[in-house]
Amino acid sequence: MHDIRAIRDDAAGFDAAMARRGQDAWAEKLIARDETRRDARTKVQELQALRNGLARQIGEARRRGEDTAASEAEATALRDDIEVYEGHAREAEAAIRHTLSSLPNILDADVPDGADERSNLVLKQVGQPRDLGFQPKQHFELGEALGMMDFEIAAKLAGSRFTVLRGPLARLERALGQFMLDLHTGPHGYAEHAVPLLVNEAAFFGTNQLPKFAEDSFRTTDGRWLIPTAEVPLTNMVAGDILAEKSLPIRVTALTDCFRSEAGSAGRDTRGMLRQHQFRKVELVSIAHPDASDAEHERMTGCAERVLELLGLPYRRVLLCAGDTGFGAAKTFDLEVWLPGQQAWREISSCSNTRAFQARRMNARFRSADGKNVAHVHTLNGSGVAVGRALIAVMENCQQADGSILIPEVLRAQMGGMERIAA
Repeated sequence: MHDIRAIRDDAAGFDAAMARRGQDAWAEKLIARDETRRDARTKVQELQALRNGLARQIGEARRRGEDTAASEAEATALRDDIEVYEGHAREAEAAIRHTLSSLPNILDADVPDGADERSNLVLKQVGQPRDLGFQPKQHFELGEALGMMDFEIAAKLAGSRFTVLRGPLARLERALGQFMLDLHTGPHGYAEHAVPLLVNEAAFFGTNQLPKFAEDSFRTTDGRWLIPTAEVPLTNMVAGDILAEKSLPIRVTALTDCFRSEAGSAGRDTRGMLRQHQFRKVELVSIAHPDASDAEHERMTGCAERVLELLGLPYRRVLLCAGDTGFGAAKTFDLEVWLPGQQAWREISSCSNTRAFQARRMNARFRSADGKNVAHVHTLNGSGVAVGRALIAVMENCQQADGSILIPEVLRAQMGGMERIAA
């Protein structure tokens, strides 16, 4: 959500920022609507002052026994006029809010221009894709050959874009999630939470799922929304709050099932587990002081990178360009993991700084240590990491020529000492 005062102060700058996002120029229209709203509110205040003065005169006249019919008629007319101008103010307010809530965040200056992922900037690469010495298989080929990944039964139960895991492969997915939680709640200092998987409309709006991404989400018949990521409940825990400056940063995490309708993804990644309606993810959320959010963004991304390093997976960090950066983000680092079966780098984590964009939608603020100032916090979120995609990456990178899968050492304790998954 944008601050209309900032738009008034720098209309040209706002339009230039929206142009980087492929948006039309909105500043002039927004400022005009804001002037309509402000004029209507001023008129309401003037009419209320007149009506209050008239009410006093009517009271005094009644005490003197004078006829007040004409004055009362005038007061009624003033009341009607007040209601008209209050309606104008509400209409202008609603129009402004609708537009502001539909416009994406302003990008940081160092985000590269570009229309799509082809303009993303690779910042670093850790590890090299290994020559496995044989033709690598994709994860679904491995999983089906092992008899531990079943898409037919999943389709019978729920339709396409669902998966049933069995035996050691199901345990490996559970081990990955537990490993990530232990890492983030231990050395990385995030507080673990168990959160609702259903949230109300206010929470969905607060983390900018609404109105932009309604079609990408599942909604229940009673108006609740299934979370597409634990970012939604974790971030909204501070909605409407004024936090103490000394409490920042707040770092929280959760492992949850996530739900996405995948609207608009027809034909993409239809085989396997890469793009599912239901999947598990460990989410990292930080509520930070504005002066510290850049450092917090770097820290959060490093926490997600550590997961991949401990699993021994080749990955690279990518700075997303303007056209590929998400609606609510000011800046995003993607982590892409190498998948030998696809011979491609695929996203496994996305870490974003939304700055005050979400905080204004949620009205999440902090009070300065001296108690004199109140300002919006900055919110950050990242995958730490997507469990299903980590399972895919482990399967493909650790596959053996006989179709078995070596288990990374950091997971073996949670796998009961198992070193290899075989048919």
